[in-house]
Amino acid sequence: MAAIKAAQLGLKVTCVEKRGALGGTCLNVGCIPSKALLHASHMYEMTKGEMAHAGVLVDNARVDVAQMMKTKEKTVTGLTSGIELLFNKNKVKYEKGFGRFKSATEIEVLDAKGAVTKTVKTKNVIIATGSEPASLPGLTIDEKTIVSSTGALSLTKIPKTMVLVGGGVIGLEMGSVWSRLGTQVTVVEYTDAICAGADAEIAKQFKRVLEKQGLIFKMKSAVKGGVVQKDGTVKVSVEDNETKKIEELNAEIVLVAVGRKPFTEGLGLEKIGVKTDKRGIIETDDHFRTGVPGVLAIGDVIKGPMLAHKAEEEGIAAAEGIVTPGAGHVNYNAIPSVIYTNPEVAWVGLTEEQAKAKGIAYKLGKFPMKANSRARTNNETEGLVKFISDATTDRILGVHIIGSGAGELIAEPTLAIEYGASSEDLARTCHAHPTLSEATKEAAMAVYDKPIHI
Repeated sequence: MAAIKAAQLGLKVTCVEKRGALGGTCLNVGCIPSKALLHASHMYEMTKGEMAHAGVLVDNARVDVAQMMKTKEKTVTGLTSGIELLFNKNKVKYEKGFGRFKSATEIEVLDAKGAVTKTVKTKNVIIATGSEPASLPGLTIDEKTIVSSTGALSLTKIPKTMVLVGGGVIGLEMGSVWSRLGTQVTVVEYTDAICAGADAEIAKQFKRVLEKQGLIFKMKSAVKGGVVQKDGTVKVSVEDNETKKIEELNAEIVLVAVGRKPFTEGLGLEKIGVKTDKRGIIETDDHFRTGVPGVLAIGDVIKGPMLAHKAEEEGIAAAEGIVTPGAGHVNYNAIPSVIYTNPEVAWVGLTEEQAKAKGIAYKLGKFPMKANSRARTNNETEGLVKFISDATTDRILGVHIIGSGAGELIAEPTLAIEYGASSEDLARTCHAHPTLSEATKEAAMAVYDKPIHI
């Protein structure tokens, strides 16, 4: 995004990428392949229940994992090659290799053996090297038996059992994929809640939904280590944080999903004076400048949520700031988050807990999906929409959704927050009937008045 926008603004642009395929983590081993598997596994899940409910009977449905992975890869390669076409269209030069600072105005391109193949001279640099999976002491990731999210995207068979270390977004999405396909998934979470950053009420309901789907949760527990046994399974030691009691779990696959860390090592940042904190996060000002003239940073390597769309907005703003100093802005209050399970979970703005912590007087508006006509028609009645608005001005502070299509529904509240709308503004906007979006309208109505359909 940064490269294309910079080129559109008239700059001469070179993009250095080591992977050999454009699109970064999201497109290659993150958002896109995981959504392909989530979609495929949901289709299989529907054959076992929802389709029969609608009178569509499927006998002997089975899963071809190899074909599922082939389809996923076809989706990924189609999109990565599409970016190359966009680079050509916008005259962005693409250098394959590892980029490293020689100086603030010189980037060395290294091949797979670490040899410098080219040096690119430039006036400005945007660091957009993203992040990589964080590891956990006592668990050695081999991407075969003990896997990161990357390995979980490429399993060759459906495991009977899986221990998922971490109850965050990435882990729950991947755990959901394999659970739908028949794996018994046990989630070990260190804290007392899943989905850090989500509204507590929504997170609790989401956990109940996942439990109904068959996932097992061991909360306030820590994985102390894992040993691969002779039969190929992993014996995982789990300690209860309060009682300190150790429990041994056996699993065919252990998925380590304890978060991600910025990829900033080996870039030569210290050579040119770019500062990072103890976690490796690059320090920047509000315009993505690092303190070294001409060197900017965006995405997972700087503060804020590690989300592809957050990085995209920063990339455009950073490019605009190079051409017009001081230009380019990202409203971090209007960055949506989505968990692509079934039902989906999505939110934007403040949680109720954050509003309390800030001392903001607020009002709540809620509407259950089971009272929405389209949700009833689709047999997708799990979930609700929750609005948090300023008690004095009625300005929308945050919106939280659990339900089918939540990732699409959150776009409207995001736009509302971006433009400072009130809950009444949204509630008085006509919504098509019958649609899931009517639940958003009625939740907004519940803030300042009363909903109609409950």
